[in-house]
Amino acid sequence: MRPLEGIRILDFTHVLAGPFATRVLADMGADVVKVNSIERSAGNPAGSPYYTIWNRNKRALALNMSIDEAKQIGKALANKADVVIDNFSHGVLDRWGLGFDVTREENPGVIYVQMSGMGDGGPWSNFVTYAPTIHALAGMTYSTGVKGREDIGIGYSYNDHQAGLHGALAILASIESRNHTGQGQKIDMAQFEVGVALMGPSLLDFICNGRSAEPSGNKLPYDAIAPHGVYPCKSRKGGDILDERWIAIACMTDEHWYRLKRTMESPSWAESVIYQTAESRYANSEEIDELISRWTSSQDARELMDELQRNGVPAGIVQDAVDLVERDPQLASNEFLQWAHEEHPVVGRSFIDRLPIYFGATPCDEYTRSRVVGEDNAEVLADWLGMSHTEVEKLEDSGTLS
Repeated sequence: MRPLEGIRILDFTHVLAGPFATRVLADMGADVVKVNSIERSAGNPAGSPYYTIWNRNKRALALNMSIDEAKQIGKALANKADVVIDNFSHGVLDRWGLGFDVTREENPGVIYVQMSGMGDGGPWSNFVTYAPTIHALAGMTYSTGVKGREDIGIGYSYNDHQAGLHGALAILASIESRNHTGQGQKIDMAQFEVGVALMGPSLLDFICNGRSAEPSGNKLPYDAIAPHGVYPCKSRKGGDILDERWIAIACMTDEHWYRLKRTMESPSWAESVIYQTAESRYANSEEIDELISRWTSSQDARELMDELQRNGVPAGIVQDAVDLVERDPQLASNEFLQWAHEEHPVVGRSFIDRLPIYFGATPCDEYTRSRVVGEDNAEVLADWLGMSHTEVEKLEDSGTLS
């Protein structure tokens, strides 16, 4: 039995942040009912990578919330739910008549999670946000770039994942609180504030010292550490930019540096007095990076990583998707990436990335494919509301379940 079996979650989320939060909970056994409509899902259809990856282990219910009868069904489902979650702009569920204040009258234990971009209230509360805008507003784009190229930033939706984890944690904490009090609660979580909180050291430095953080690239912004960077290795055949290979090396201590020198067979330059202390190495980091790059550029990246790790030097190659799927022995040994047992009706054969948490007593290793919109109408409405197949068919024919 998985840890969250018996917990019912009514999921109105879309795109990534919200669906990631509920996927984590679904992997742990919660009965997550993904509410969508055919019209609304057009921008994120069941065959899209986002929908396929972030909505596994959930059941799919179609509800056309522009129809009053659908709103009544939504309200009835909310009255049966342990958790209702959405990442719309604030106020959408209230306009549909199934907001927290209405639902808690009949379901006092219900937990509502509103994880909009900017939160409920404030001059920016109506902003439409996606990860790139959150990254920019929170300071992440600026601080993670390269000096002189502050427009680079994080390309991947990093803050969406962090917001999803915060949303899942909020739900788990609220369930624990309800176990003690019997009462549910409403949670307002701004994805923007999640991003700002990740900037903690930079905020502290400015508040305490008046220093504004600058882009630091591959260097550590608050540690005088060198060598610490990503270095070129021998390219694969072809010489195209896609054939480039790189390795990250992080000498966090003097011992790491001594071991790196031995791995390099103690070249004469490495014995120079300017490289014998951490402070001096950091002061001359550009020169040391150039010299290390000359050495690594003739090395095979994977072989060099293995040798450095054997010698006690923290190192890791820069892996691409092919590396992760086909060449990574660590992921392969844990079967972290695996083919889904059931073929998806739209995508066909698809893969599963396991929940990266391994429970000793309550294993979470059940993975069902993402469901297309409305695929589980009959099952969900029978389980949650006791509806018959005939009733469900009438609602589908009327367009309520669409």
